[in-house]
Parts: sequence; C-alpha cells; structure tokens
Amino acid sequence: MRTGLTDEVVAKLDDYENSDLDDGWKAALALADWLSGNEHSGKILPEHYERLQRHFDEQQILRLGALLAVCSGWHRMIEAFGIRPDHYQAGQSAPWAAAAG
Repeated sequence: MRTGLTDEVVAKLDDYENSDLDDGWKAALALADWLSGNEHSGKILPEHYERLQRHFDEQQILRLGALLAVCSGWHRMIEAFGIRPDHYQAGQSAPWAAAAG
C-alpha cells in the first residue's frame, strides 16, 4: 500500500489475465506465475518472452526475474521455518529454533 498498490489492484490479481490491468502488469504477473511453478516448469516459452519484450527492455526483464526469484525463495524459506514477520516481537525466540527442536 505504501507504494501505491491499492485494494482494487490486489483484488484483480487472482484472475489478472481477464482483468483490466495494464498489459505490462499482466506480462509481469505471468512471469511471476511461470517462475513460481504454479502451473508450469522449465524454460520460458518464446511467446512469453516476446510478450515481456513488448513492455520491458532486457535489463528490466532481468531485474524483474531476479526480484521474483528472491521473493519466491524468501516465501519458501518463511513457510519452511514458520516465520510470521507480522507477529514478531522484540526478544522473541527465533521461529526456526522451535521448528528444529
């Protein structure tokens, strides 16, 4: 929300391809789906890469991919260790200590 993402936009994410979101948003979200392995795996298809190129230059595509990779890895780590950052309080034991114990 701090960066301008509104509840209205968030509500469109579940079915972004059929939403009125900008085509650049849709291309980026499709890349996020591809990289997260939700429906596919393997090398990105040429038509998906061409779609990205209509909205982003090479450096932007690389940065977007890198950001998505970090976010996906972070998400998997917090799920694996049961980390709930919104509920952390100063002095609290590390959440992974309980998971390992």
